[in-house]
Amino acid sequence: MLKIIALLGLLGFSSLANAEGGYDPVTPAQPLQNPDKVEVIEFFWYGCPHCYSLEPAMVEWLKTKPANVEFIRQPAVFSDLWGKHAKAYFTAEALGILEKVHADFFDAIQNKKQKLVSEDELAKFFADHGVKDEDFRAAYNSFGVDAKLRQAESIGPRYGITGVPAIIVNGKYKVTGQSAKSQANMLTVTNQLIAQESQKK
Repeated sequence: MLKIIALLGLLGFSSLANAEGGYDPVTPAQPLQNPDKVEVIEFFWYGCPHCYSLEPAMVEWLKTKPANVEFIRQPAVFSDLWGKHAKAYFTAEALGILEKVHADFFDAIQNKKQKLVSEDELAKFFADHGVKDEDFRAAYNSFGVDAKLRQAESIGPRYGITGVPAIIVNGKYKVTGQSAKSQANMLTVTNQLIAQESQKK
């Protein structure tokens, strides 16, 4: 009985420590794409106002992130609508213009209130960014984009993602606005975890 009480006490302390540390553990820890780097994954959705408000800080953070950090943006897919926007993301990636359109896609949805869900709506958006209609449709309907979309549908649950924005550090730690106590503190906690994981490499 005393052992059980002691164990519960330790578990309680562990939960408290995680809460104070600003993160939740990813259980089980997930494999890294590049074990030589500290991996940072940002789960987001273009329709999420919190993701949009975090974006300027993310852009600045990317300019100063440590050289040993491998950064991965990951569209989260929790519904058909989220899937449409994720497919647009992967299409832009396939066309090699992701960095060119990423901010504008956020702006179109968040500020201009464009839906950007149908193939024709997206074709017009991409055309406005210099992509030929046939090139867009070829990428949009490609096997590679479809495969990435199907992968995105299954990857969130592996990391215990239930909402966005969320940041995963090294496959072990999940940082959210709730765990970090505020959205503004998310990148501070992320940097602390990067430093911690860098010492282990």
